[in-house]
Formats: sequence, structure tokens, C-alpha cells
Amino acid sequence: MAQYYSRRNLNFLLYEVFNATELTHYPYYSAHDRETFDMTIDAVTQIGDTLMFPHFRDLDRNQPELKNGKVTVHPKVGEYLKAMGDAGLIGTGFSFEDGGQQLPEIVNSVLGFILMAANNGMMYTGLTSGAARLIATFASEELKQTYVEKMLGGKWQGTMALTEPQAGSSLSDITTSATPQADGSYRIKGQKVFISAGDHDQCENIIHLMLARIDGAPKGTKGISLFVVPKYRLDGADNDVTSTGIYHKLGQRGVPAMHLTMGDNDDCHGWLVGEPHRGLNYMFQMMNEARIGVGMTGAAIASAAYEASLQYAKERPQSRRLNQKTALDSPQIPIIQHPDVKRMLLLQKAVVEGSLSLLMETARCADIAHASEDPEEKEKYHLMLELLTPVAKTYPTEMGMVAVSNGLQVLGGYGFTEDFPLEQLYRDIRITPIYEGTTGIQSQDLLGRKMTMKGGKPVQFLFGEVAKTIAEAETHENLKPYAQKLKAELGRLQEVTMALMPFAMQGDIERFLMDATLYMEMFGINTIAWQWLKQAVVAQRTIVTQNPDGEELAFYEGKIHTMKFFFHYEVPKTLGLAVRLKDNEVLTIATEKEVVL
Repeated sequence: MAQYYSRRNLNFLLYEVFNATELTHYPYYSAHDRETFDMTIDAVTQIGDTLMFPHFRDLDRNQPELKNGKVTVHPKVGEYLKAMGDAGLIGTGFSFEDGGQQLPEIVNSVLGFILMAANNGMMYTGLTSGAARLIATFASEELKQTYVEKMLGGKWQGTMALTEPQAGSSLSDITTSATPQADGSYRIKGQKVFISAGDHDQCENIIHLMLARIDGAPKGTKGISLFVVPKYRLDGADNDVTSTGIYHKLGQRGVPAMHLTMGDNDDCHGWLVGEPHRGLNYMFQMMNEARIGVGMTGAAIASAAYEASLQYAKERPQSRRLNQKTALDSPQIPIIQHPDVKRMLLLQKAVVEGSLSLLMETARCADIAHASEDPEEKEKYHLMLELLTPVAKTYPTEMGMVAVSNGLQVLGGYGFTEDFPLEQLYRDIRITPIYEGTTGIQSQDLLGRKMTMKGGKPVQFLFGEVAKTIAEAETHENLKPYAQKLKAELGRLQEVTMALMPFAMQGDIERFLMDATLYMEMFGINTIAWQWLKQAVVAQRTIVTQNPDGEELAFYEGKIHTMKFFFHYEVPKTLGLAVRLKDNEVLTIATEKEVVL
């Protein structure tokens, strides 16, 4: 089946562009080869085809409900969790020691892409693996032995419980409290909101990884600790975690978003993960993983929309070629032949395949940073991972929305109906720029922290990698103009960056970060242009050295054509962004005489 993603494109990126099998040369990944990678991808695709994609609409139409204190979700969720747990697919990225398959993240991440493309309303297992990884990495051996196996087995659901009604993304303002108890546990009291998969009836227990402040802890982020807070304690007793409310959402309706209250009866217990007051540091591991996961979800939803609109455009006849003087009684042509429809499809392809490439680049950085035994190599790829993470979260989600909107437009009026999947995908993707730190937060992270980190070393490393791609492209005459365009774009980005830095040096942080989101947009376009040039280099080299024909030749030529489209249609947008970013007119910073809105 797999009508929701392109396996050919996935294989191209995984094996031809990023040479994922080279990672098996590191001892940590040496148990694997292409066969094990493909077997895992096949297994996940099988689950996508049978348990997920066929129920895409049904999960949306039969969303979770909270009645009499219990949350019911679609019964297919339980089948999905069991299948994933039984096949060992929740812990594919975990070490063998922790009960996982020790797969490289570049492979593990594409598994998430396949699952979310099949049905993003079943995002349960990604939450569980992230929570279990926190326990496996930072918790005591006792907590690891208690929780990790059952979470990876699909029996226990994991969550990330951060947000509170009064705090939102400002985690320094959380008020959930933790009071030490004689038995070594902590009594938890407070509220959490928007907790995805925070309660449901298709698993045996819900395990919250929860931020709280120990009594007497310092104010601000330095006083926050991390706790394991289960719905049920090990003896089966209720742990005083109450489902107070359920949010009925615009999209992603298959996953309940919960309002939880802890300690109404002063009987909610949590167990400290790691050391006191280090909870936010620990949680950032899961948050960074989740940010890349959300970016992958954006790319996945856009992929499903692209595949659906591409199929429709090939099959839907309407009108005739504008330059052909044909009789009105002559056959209509498929709409894919109309230039404006072709433009929308090319935009979708450029966004989906460019985003997936960036996400795999980011995952590869994580793999090398983790597995390398060379300190310099380890530092290089760790810093590149830090720099690319906010971009990998933002571009696929923001431009994924644009891509899905274009997909809906391809279908015209039919796209706005429930008879086709585009209207649901359009609703589903809207949450992705909000999840795990909004676009504004990611943009401030990029410009305010990552660009200046370690004296600019992450940017130097990244630009060094881009320069390698440019040099390779310049060896092919048909790619040389695009290599030169990208070189010019990097110069423009550096110019904008230098224009903004004086504000940071003067301590005028509001002015420095005022248009950080526009900076992110410009940075993202440059990064995706690099990914498309990288793909075009591989495609052109293959055409020259292997002389493919038929569908294979068309595939590689399609890569080069889409690269050209991105450079001619998307890259020029940086011109306007650069003008605004260097403009000294301030229009959005609060003043004594506030503008009436």
C-alpha cells in the first residue's frame, strides 16, 4: 500500500545521499547492516499499511472522550501499541542494554516519519520512547528496572508533563510542588495542561515525566526537578492523578490532550529522576528529541498530503492546454499538465523531500556525536546538531503547512470536503509549529543562542559542510550556477547576521531578537537549498556514472528539476527577508505610547 510516502525517495536519501550504512563502522552500530535497516523499515510500513493508514479518518471522527473520570480512545490505538511493543519497535533507538535495538537515529527517525505519514493521530509511541529514554539515561537503576521494559513493550504509556495553566512555555513560572516523604518519594501537588496521551484506556498505566519544584527550591529554572509520576502505583493503587478535562482540538484528534490535577487528595507520589534541581536540564534531552520528532511529523503529514494531491492531479481531467487551439469536444487533460497545478505539486515535493533530507542530516549528526570516539569529530557533530535542531523543527512544520494548503488547493472544492484526506491533514498539521516550543521560541533559540554558541563554532562547522557540497556541485556544469547561487546566499545570510549582532553586544536583546522568526525563515531557506543541492549532486553523479534509464532516470532527473524549482521559486524570498532584517524601523517593540491594535 504505502500511499502516504515514497519508499524510493526514502531509500535515495538514506543510502545514496547519507550513506547510512557507513554508520555501522562505528562500534556502537556495528551489529547492523542494510538488511537490518530494511527489515525494520518493512515492519513499520506493514504496521502503517494495516493498522494505521486505513483508520486515518475514523480516529479523527471518533475522538477521545472523558466520561466519569475515564478517557476512552479508539480501540485501534490498543492494537497499534501492542503491535509496536511486540515487534520491539518502540525502543528501536535504545541501547541493547536498555532493551532496544540500538539502531542509528537516522534510521529510527525515518520510522517515525513512516508512522506519522500513515496516521499522525497515533503519536503515542514517540511520547513513550522519549519518556522511557529519560528514565534510562538519568534515573536510578531501580526506576529503570521498574519502568523502561513495560514502556518499551507498549504496556505503559509515557508522557512529558511540563505545561501549566499560568506558565505556558515559561517553565520558570511552574508552581507544581514536590514535598519529600519518609519513604524517599515526593508528594506532588499541582496542575498540568495540554498533556498529549495524558490518559487513555488502551494501556495498563500512564507514566508521566513531570516537572515540579521541591519545597524550598530556588525560584526560576534552577529550582526545577524531574519526577516519575505514574497514574497507578506499583501495588495497583490509584496515585491521585485526576483527568480534570480534555481538550477537543482542531486536528490530531486521535490523541487526547489532557488537563491533569495531581494531589487533590494529598496522595499523589512521584519519584525523583537524577539529582534535585536539574530537571530542566534532563527534560531538554526529551524536548530536543521531541522537537526533531515534531519536525518529522510536519514532513510526514505534508508527505501524505503530497501523495494524495499528486494522485488526484494525475487522475482528474479538466480543461485543455492553453496554447493548443483544440475543439471543445476534444478530451480534457489531467490537471497535472496545467502549469499552476504543476507549480503547487513541485512546491509540495520540494518541501517534503527537502525537509526529510534536513531531518536526516540532523539525525546523522546525532548518530556521529553519540557513537564517535574521536573528541574533535564528536564536538563538531554535537554542535551542528545543536544548531540544526531548531531549524529542523521549524522549517518542516511552517512550510509543511504551506505545502498541505497547496495540496488542498490542487483538489479545489473537493479538497475542502471530508471525502478526501486533505481537509483533515490541513487541520492536523496546524499544531506542529506550536508543539515543543513555538516557532517564535525556536527562532529566538537559533539567533539568540545557537548562532553565538562557542564563539560561532557551530555555524563555522555548518558552513564548512555547505562549502563541501558547493565544491562538489561546481564539478558539474549544469549544477554550477546553483552552487554559485547558494554561495551568494550564504554571503547574504552572513551580512544580515553581522547587521544584527551589534544589538546583542549592546545588550538590546529585544531589538536583536525582534524579527528572529524572519531570520529563521531566511536561515531555513538556505539550509533547504543546501539539502537540495546535495541531492542534485548525487542524482547528477549517478546519471553520469551509472547511466540509468526508464523510471530510474526519471527519478534522478526529477531530483535535479525540483532542485532548480526550489532555487528559482523559494530562494529569491531571501531578498525581501534580508531587506526587512536590516531595516532599522522598529514597529513591534512596546513603547510608552502603545499602538492601539
